[in-house]
Amino acid sequence: MILERLGTGIGWRPEIADAVERMAGIDWVEVVAENTCPGHLPESLRRLRERGVTVVPHGVSLGLGGADRPDEGRLRALAERAEALASPLVTEHIAFVRAGGPRTASPALEAGHLLPVPRTRDGLDVLCENVRIAQAALPVPLAVENIAALVSWPGEEMTEGQFLYDLADRTGVRLLIDVANLHTNHVNRGEDPAKALSDLPVEAIAYVHVAGGFERDGVWHDSHAHPVPPAVLDILTDLASRVAPPGVLLERDENFPEPAELEREVAAIRAAVAAGGAVSGGPWEPSPATPAPEVSDATRQRVGLAQTAMLSSLVAGTPVPEGFDRVRMGVQARALAAKRADVVAKIAPELPEILGPGYRPAFLSYAQERPMTGGYRRDALEFAGSLLRAGRLAGGASHRRLEQWWRERSGPAPRRSLTRRVLLRRG
Repeated sequence: MILERLGTGIGWRPEIADAVERMAGIDWVEVVAENTCPGHLPESLRRLRERGVTVVPHGVSLGLGGADRPDEGRLRALAERAEALASPLVTEHIAFVRAGGPRTASPALEAGHLLPVPRTRDGLDVLCENVRIAQAALPVPLAVENIAALVSWPGEEMTEGQFLYDLADRTGVRLLIDVANLHTNHVNRGEDPAKALSDLPVEAIAYVHVAGGFERDGVWHDSHAHPVPPAVLDILTDLASRVAPPGVLLERDENFPEPAELEREVAAIRAAVAAGGAVSGGPWEPSPATPAPEVSDATRQRVGLAQTAMLSSLVAGTPVPEGFDRVRMGVQARALAAKRADVVAKIAPELPEILGPGYRPAFLSYAQERPMTGGYRRDALEFAGSLLRAGRLAGGASHRRLEQWWRERSGPAPRRSLTRRVLLRRG
């Protein structure tokens, strides 16, 4: 199936919804799939759809690179959003986001972040089968995105370009190439963006992401909260010299500038594509499909054990697995904890309001002892519950406000249990 040309787009976020609606020359927008509800779409998205602006749902929690098969409920949810938005395609990431569980006889862990898949034959086999499962469950074509990473897996057998080529060739999946992530991996892992572009099948590209970040102590952080640097625009021009991308999109997730600044960044992206000057390539044609053997449980277990060991060292303080860079793993662990604190503060803004300056150190202390196991909303509840159980705010107005906040959001059984403990402690 040949995908439609998307043009120039921007990531739709509630904070900039009005600016996006007024922005000239925006052909399409991308929304975070998990942040949209098919039956209750924001009015801004409805108006954009009525104007003929294409809306593409972009998933962040499927974990196609994980050892387990994709969750059927998450696939159904992604399909429902594609249908509700009348989208021509949906996108996800080449990453794993959770590990552990029955397959590895270990506790289930959530990263709350996109982590790199090992570029090994086992990792590729599992990813390809998971992508095929997702393709069969979705009503529109799927495109998958390369991710940014702070660390490299030991013993990798392929470059990023080779890995992406084999993935697309074996499954027919489209690619969402993030040029900012290529830049991140150049700084953090010494990988050449030009080599990656020369290796991958550029005709399979569905669209391109462009985003900003910052460098600190020799590490590039893909923040999506800073201006797009010239180095990222140079990679975009290189890509556009090889193939005319069907779509290019500016991503910005926080620290939003004035609308005029967003418009200047979109204009710079257009100029970078124009400087590449490539004409459209032919439609992507993967190799003739052959029946793929089912990935064995042994293969999935090997991948699962490796991913669990890596994730456990990042979020649960277990030893760093052999072959990983310990310094970089430490940087990644701190980044994951900081992201947890930021996201919890965003989805539960009452917590930093109640706790004041003590919110962040209290949360980071909690995160060192309590890996995330059930998503950010549950994380917020468990953090508040841990403070109440510890009695750190006992007797003060903050304690009463936090207890009321927790009780209003918890189920009946935990509420009674916690209240009983609090009353006993007060007695």
